[in-house]
Amino acid sequence: MYNMPRAASIKVASNGLLWAMDRQTFRRILLKSAFKKRKMYEALLENVPMLRTLEPYERMNLADAFVPKSFEDCQLIIKQGDEADGMYFVEDGTVRITVHGKNDEMEREVARIGSGGYFGELALVTHNPRAATAYAVGRTRLAFLDVQAFERLLGPCLEVMKRSIDNYEDQLVKIFGSKTNLSDVR
Repeated sequence: MYNMPRAASIKVASNGLLWAMDRQTFRRILLKSAFKKRKMYEALLENVPMLRTLEPYERMNLADAFVPKSFEDCQLIIKQGDEADGMYFVEDGTVRITVHGKNDEMEREVARIGSGGYFGELALVTHNPRAATAYAVGRTRLAFLDVQAFERLLGPCLEVMKRSIDNYEDQLVKIFGSKTNLSDVR
């Protein structure tokens, strides 16, 4: 299947029925599946404002780096204060964003993110711990981009994102109750 010599031999232990698939059919199925996945993720990326400046080739590479993840109702996705491991794009469903205010007061909802939205980029851009907690609302499908792929593929966008950090200050005020010094990330 992979243009390599056989790695093992198999001997039948009892009578049975065996199905086989030729290399061409196997590759066609894999390529078709990968193509459909790429097109779906490219369409998702076209709706992300901060990524509109990407060239089609860059968008394609980004789409190939996504890892699908599914979450059930009320399942924790990310937790405030944790180190960032990547960012998320909402394929289907809704994500509830909550924060603990000063003095660890009760958790309160600050936003809901639906299909086509994204979250988790703030911690990657600022290199700070997660500023909020995210939970799935109902069954939710996300596309996950790990931190290594984010830095490798979005390195050129990182400067644009840092210049746009002012847009995040409103979020930080909601989360922390005051403006946080962002001079170290500009």
